[in-house]
Amino acid sequence: MKLGQATIKDIAKELNVSSSTVSRALKDYPGISDETKRRVKELAEKLNYRPNAVALSLRKSKSFTIGVIIPEVVHFFFSTVISGIEEVAFTNGYNVILCQTNEKLSREQSSIETMLSNQIDGFLVSFSRETTDFSHFKKLLDLGFPIVFFDRLPDLENTVNVTVNDYQGAYDAVSHLIAQGYKKIAHLSGPRNLSISKKRKEGYLDALKIAGYEPQPDWIIECPYGTEKESFDITTELFKNPENIPDAIFAHHDIVAAGAMMALRNLGLRIPEDVGVVGYSNWQFSSMIDPPLSTVSQPGFKIGEQSSKLLLEMINTKKGQSWEPKNIVLDTELLVRKSSVKV
Repeated sequence: MKLGQATIKDIAKELNVSSSTVSRALKDYPGISDETKRRVKELAEKLNYRPNAVALSLRKSKSFTIGVIIPEVVHFFFSTVISGIEEVAFTNGYNVILCQTNEKLSREQSSIETMLSNQIDGFLVSFSRETTDFSHFKKLLDLGFPIVFFDRLPDLENTVNVTVNDYQGAYDAVSHLIAQGYKKIAHLSGPRNLSISKKRKEGYLDALKIAGYEPQPDWIIECPYGTEKESFDITTELFKNPENIPDAIFAHHDIVAAGAMMALRNLGLRIPEDVGVVGYSNWQFSSMIDPPLSTVSQPGFKIGEQSSKLLLEMINTKKGQSWEPKNIVLDTELLVRKSSVKV
């Protein structure tokens, strides 16, 4: 037989014992002699025996596998969330299947089908920026399938969600810029259909209004793709008229902020003396660039932990019982660095 394809029956036949004896020996059941346990485990290791996960899941009505759908693996925030998810999953005996959508609805839908065919027990989802129709998720929720949404809130009722206080994070960032003496603050915003973009924009607007500054609509510019080049081009266009330019930028995430900083330097503007910049998400590079970027830190690992715990609670809910809708909101933290310190 090939290594890794040995079964309990193969081990039993080789040792001339019953299959039930082999099964109990592998699980260290009482009533099986130490010698028999030793012989069974040695042969199992030699033959590279592995329990049949599918058979195990059928017996227990669980696959002990959860599916995670995210927009981008390379995004630093999502990588920290994954770390938190895997920590809780591993501790509780679960495996994780990960799919990235690259912000595409079609890939999101195909990922769901792929994971369902692998009989996962539940989903952790941060949906794509293209997703405006949530019927593929509603269908599963209506069937009682466990789903926890994180970071991005779906336009659905009675869901379980884990997010951060994006409004407060943006409000704190813009209030900090105002406290530093900046008065003409532009906002490079995220995709307009995402709730996180809406909340960050609201925080930006309220911070300006409370400080007595009237927002300029022309200085609120959507960066739907969130790339460095996109923000470079947008910032270059924004600053082409030297008679009416912002003196600060609040970007909806750090890659956008980095692109803006490159454009500002290309235009001969100094950071933070001429223009202050604050980003969002605290990517690893943000503390390493020159000048180091002020940013809003999100507790990614904690989001992953909290989401996983909620999902496992849902998976372990007794048949016939339902779970209550929840919206867990975690705090952010403003990390002040040189890119926004003017005074």
